[in-house]
Parts: sequence; C-alpha cells; structure tokens
Amino acid sequence: MVTPEVKKLYYRGNWHKRDFKHALAVVGSRRMTSYGKGVVEKLIPPLARAGVTIVSGMMYGVDACAHLACLAAGGKTVAVLGSGLDVTDSEESGRLYSQILQSGGLVLSEYERDSQPALWTYPQRNRIVAGLSGAVLVIEGGEKSGTLITAKLGFKQKKPVMAVPGPITSSNSLGVNWLIKNGAVAVTSAEEVLAELGIKSHSRSEKELTSKVALDSLEVEGLGKRILAELNREPLEVDELARKLGMDVVSLGQKLSLMEIAGLVKEQDGKYTSK
Repeated sequence: MVTPEVKKLYYRGNWHKRDFKHALAVVGSRRMTSYGKGVVEKLIPPLARAGVTIVSGMMYGVDACAHLACLAAGGKTVAVLGSGLDVTDSEESGRLYSQILQSGGLVLSEYERDSQPALWTYPQRNRIVAGLSGAVLVIEGGEKSGTLITAKLGFKQKKPVMAVPGPITSSNSLGVNWLIKNGAVAVTSAEEVLAELGIKSHSRSEKELTSKVALDSLEVEGLGKRILAELNREPLEVDELARKLGMDVVSLGQKLSLMEIAGLVKEQDGKYTSK
C-alpha cells in the first residue's frame, strides 16, 4: 500500500490494516457492456473468496458491479468517493453505500462530509484508489477513459497493472488493449490475478460459492423471496417483473444483479428465471 498525499481522509465503516494486505483496485468503464459485466462476475467472486479486498469508486458501471460481486461472495470491499461521505449521486448508489457498510466494508473520502462531486473530483480520487491497493485491474475502458488514470498511477507507483483483453470491435476495449501493449499484464482468469498478487488459489465447489451474505440480505428484506416467487411462475423481463412487484426498474435491476451473482436467478434472451 502506498499512502497517497491527502490532507485529510474521512471514513465510515471498519478500517483494519490487514484488509489492505491484498487489496486490488478494480476499475473500468461507466458504460459497462454485457461483456464487461460477465468479466466482473467471473473474476471478482473467486478473488473475494481468496481474501482479496476489492477497492473501487462506487460509480455506476464496472465500479458498482465489482462492489456488488464482492459483496455477493462475502468479501471485503472499499469504496472511495468523489464526493463527501454524506453525498451520494443516486438512489442506487445510496443502497450500495449501505450494503457496503452493513457487510463490514469501508467508505472513504478526502472531501468534507457535504461536498458535492465535480468533474475534477473523480480523477482526483483515483490516486487514493491506486494508493490503497497493491495492484490495479482494469475491466473495460475506452481510449480516453478516466480508468486509464488509475492504471497509469499504478505504473507510476511500480505496482502490477493488469487488464482484461476486450473485443477489438468494441470502443470500450481500446483503452485496455492499449494498456496491454504498453506494459499491463493480460489476465483472463481469477487464478492469473491471484498469481500476480502472490496469493495461492484454492478451488471450491459451486455450493460454497453461493454467498451467505447475499442470501441473508435478501431474506431480511423479503424482496428476494418475492422476486423468486414471481420467477418460479414464469420467465419475466425486468419491466414486467417491476410492474408485478410495484417497484422501479433501476432498483429492481440492481437487486437482480446481486441475485444473479449469488446464483439465485439467471438471465437468458432478455428474461430472468429462477435457478
């Protein structure tokens, strides 16, 4: 861990030095594609179960998906905000904020509690994301993506920088493929990431991979049971399910993502079914 130059650092949650022993910055595009989502869901859960702390920026897209995947696997995640601790940019971010704290995670900011985010605060906080982490993993990023800032900081701090290769037909892959050409290590599995971090991989059965944290959260809220009850009857698109449950599509989408990562539901041809 390289301590970034900050005058003050505010936090909520549990700060333990041991959680940063194997901390990984996971960054990527806000305009996450289905490919990027699949990469996150493939790589992050086994990393979290291996004891890797996932550090990211809690923005929509790859950031939020990485936090959720880590939570679903029962792992520790750290969010570094581009605003003050009392400010979230959306209802979904607010829920994710709460989930991180409830799981024993940590939310950090260098800004005063009520500070609003600005265009410059997001690139600024990237130095903290990189500084707290032992390595950087990039999952999707365009040619001019802010994601590249964190990767370049990793290079500057002489940390391992990894990137997941992307389709050459996707503009979201231009940045990551450029990183690979310029010194980033191409990775395609959690085992390869763990090797870069110096952690021995341990395989587990599929049953063990189902997250107790995610299941407990869903049972407490009761929403998970309602969703499964509807999907047990018939496959449904998100908007159809939202109407039946009387909730907004965005909130439902976030919950479905968590349930999908936990292995409770699956999406096929635009419709969700229970597993």
